[in-house]
Amino acid sequence: MIGFSSFLYVICVYSSNRATKCSVFLYNEPNASQSMICHSEFFVERLRYEKPQVFTDLVLSNITRLIDLPGEEFAQLTGDSEPRLPSSSSNGFLRSFNFLKRKEKRVVFGAPLTEEGIAQIYQLIEFLFKNLHVEGLFRVPGNSLRQAALKEMLNAGADIDLETGDFHPNDVATLLKVFLGELPEPLLTHRHYHAHLKIGELTLFDDNGDKTNVPDKERQIESFQLLLMLLPPANRSLLKLLLDLLHHTARNQHANKMSAINLATMFAPHIIWPKNMVARDLQGDIEKLNNGVAFLIRHSQKLFKAPDYIKDYAKAHFLGSKALQSNDDMLLGSGSDDGSGAAVASAYPSPSVRSNTEKSSESLSYTETALRELYQQVNSMPESAKKKKLIRKFEKQPGLTPSAESRSPFTRRHQRSRSFSGIIKKKVLGSQLLVGKENGGSPPSS
Repeated sequence: MIGFSSFLYVICVYSSNRATKCSVFLYNEPNASQSMICHSEFFVERLRYEKPQVFTDLVLSNITRLIDLPGEEFAQLTGDSEPRLPSSSSNGFLRSFNFLKRKEKRVVFGAPLTEEGIAQIYQLIEFLFKNLHVEGLFRVPGNSLRQAALKEMLNAGADIDLETGDFHPNDVATLLKVFLGELPEPLLTHRHYHAHLKIGELTLFDDNGDKTNVPDKERQIESFQLLLMLLPPANRSLLKLLLDLLHHTARNQHANKMSAINLATMFAPHIIWPKNMVARDLQGDIEKLNNGVAFLIRHSQKLFKAPDYIKDYAKAHFLGSKALQSNDDMLLGSGSDDGSGAAVASAYPSPSVRSNTEKSSESLSYTETALRELYQQVNSMPESAKKKKLIRKFEKQPGLTPSAESRSPFTRRHQRSRSFSGIIKKKVLGSQLLVGKENGGSPPSS
């Protein structure tokens, strides 16, 4: 098992001229005698690798701050519940049987996504990057016989020279869609299906606080940054390569006549539609799904970066810095809860929440503060056996759990009818009132 104490951290960036650039960073533990050089995403990846549950909880707490996910949809996102998808009118038996046959052969097409499979498919992507000018790319079908031959070579693990002219770009483009369509699960996964729909519904508010029809692009980008961090590593790797290809394809629409929405219409059925679904099964969601994929294509260059507050948290988690703790952390640590259920959704909320409350804390260690906030999050979860088990674990640790009187009143009644993010919003508003009192202000009159 590779350790993070001393290893080479390689980040490959595919530039616009398609040359691959790799930046290498050597990291050593802080108590080591050697210096430490880190990429801005280093600690995020280290947190994902060494503390996967902490990483997942951090990302989930911030997603639920941005989008409303009722209890069942939240359980689907976390994997605690099987995804509930639109019912299919087609029979999936034949497709499932064929999948089992393919799996036995250990082929690329129709098999679960792996890094080895991505390496084979990248040959197609690399070739298509050199042919972005072809009119109707991804829309015009290729020759079925040439595609069958190419598919067989990829399944055999062959290195293919696509520059010989034996295959047309339309052959390669169509085969890429076939590969995506034959994956056992959509590239964006069944678990994330409802979250994608909710992100597409994020809109701006007017001066009166009413929702408008204008998309809130900044919140959508932030939500997608978080959601894509929860994808399996292989899915995330291929999605990044695919969206980069489609982004540059759309930038050449003056030549290929393929805009972002045109490309989204071609690819949405292959990367986000639930398996065995046809258009009539999805009804009114098709337009939302197409628009969502088009958004991913247009903003792909921003979506695979961790938000700054995630990077700050990850860095502080390993270096033990107290400088990034907020005023809300101090309130939680000192137990100065006025009964309003004041808490924050995560140790590092987005800049819009953090900007007015960021102060250092000297009263508690970083670990104690993080554990207290994690308890607040667990206490806000819908009632379940898992929640009770976690609460019991916390109660075994003296001083980490507040008294029964100070626990959030929002978790005692109607848990099933409230969304996780709805609870968080109330807690954030409550913490803002406490911050105002600490700064000498008075709470607004009701």
